[in-house]
Amino acid sequence: MTQKRATGQTGRSVVGAGIRQALASGDMVPGQRLIEQELSDTFHATRSSVREALQDLAAEGLVELIPRRGARVRVVSVEEAIQITECRASLEGLCAARAARLATEEERKALREIGDRMREAVGDGALDTYSLLNRRLHETIARISGQKVAEGLLDRLNAQMVRHQFRLSLRPGRPTRSLPQHLEIIDAIGAGDAPAAEAAARAHLDSVIAELRATPDRPEPATGPAAP
Repeated sequence: MTQKRATGQTGRSVVGAGIRQALASGDMVPGQRLIEQELSDTFHATRSSVREALQDLAAEGLVELIPRRGARVRVVSVEEAIQITECRASLEGLCAARAARLATEEERKALREIGDRMREAVGDGALDTYSLLNRRLHETIARISGQKVAEGLLDRLNAQMVRHQFRLSLRPGRPTRSLPQHLEIIDAIGAGDAPAAEAAARAHLDSVIAELRATPDRPEPATGPAAP
């Protein structure tokens, strides 16, 4: 029995969410062509829903629509990645400061637990686990901050940074350099020290920028979860 294909807003949402997840997991990579029929079959949605979803993703800067050639995952240059990270530094600093002021004791405990698991992952050399925990930490801080506008902007900026984040997570020594930075953010939020939390978050993103400046400006294959 043939599965009925999703239509309208439902199909559009299913395809958009599916492509975003595929980008985050590395199943889709920068420069990859996006074939409407293949996407329709993969996500069980109509081709009109696929086209609408691709237009949404193009507006978010994730997909590039090329006249008479179709769509592809947009390639972000190193310079653009640096500019995106500069914006992230401001937004994540804001979120860290608010989280320090607003976090409940339960939320502070949850952050410390993430930090403990990140420490264990680095000690075990489990880069994929560290990467997933890294992303969870950043998302949790944004959620605790209650700054919904910043949280939404960070989601969009982070989605555009997939290629560079993949490569950073695999660079020799990167986890051992970024772990203390993340723990410093956690400690400052746990202490309720908003200025220190903001400074630590900005310092972490400054280190990401330094890593990006050493990145060759050419497409690189994505091979694991994103983790700056």
